[in-house]
Amino acid sequence: MKADTHPDYHFIEVEMTDGTKYKTRSTWGKEGDLMKLDVDSKSHPIWTGGGARVIEKGQLDKFNSKYGAFGLGGADDE
Repeated sequence: MKADTHPDYHFIEVEMTDGTKYKTRSTWGKEGDLMKLDVDSKSHPIWTGGGARVIEKGQLDKFNSKYGAFGLGGADDE
């Protein structure tokens, strides 16, 4: 087995968008570096209810009008 093929894991600190911090091991950066997140589970729409907004904008209606003729609805389409 080759020597030095595995990355160097070390401790870094991660700062969430709300300012909270935690320590974890990573190959990113150097020992003790601070990674500031632009997007995380506290700010991204997929975790904050933004998924419902896609339906509100008419995407479901657009999909149904485009693919509704394939008869994938329900048992009453037979």
